[in-house]
Amino acid sequence: MDPNESLIEYPSDFPIKVMGPTHDEFAATIHAVVLELDPTFHPGKMTARPSAKGNYTGLTVIVRATSREQLDDIYRALSSHPMVKMVL
Repeated sequence: MDPNESLIEYPSDFPIKVMGPTHDEFAATIHAVVLELDPTFHPGKMTARPSAKGNYTGLTVIVRATSREQLDDIYRALSSHPMVKMVL
């Protein structure tokens, strides 16, 4: 298989997991970051789950992926954000 070949068919809905410390503005901040790169993104495409002790919040955001470049840009934007500890 060609390393540049994608296993994802575009466009498609693609889930991304984002973890960060629990903060009142965490979900809204992540929404704003994703919205810049996926203009179709809305809060209904995001679910939140607190950690067992409540110190961290996990978000699942479902983006409308239109290209590998767009997905890479979303991952870079989320990974580099100071509120984010991990992106999967």
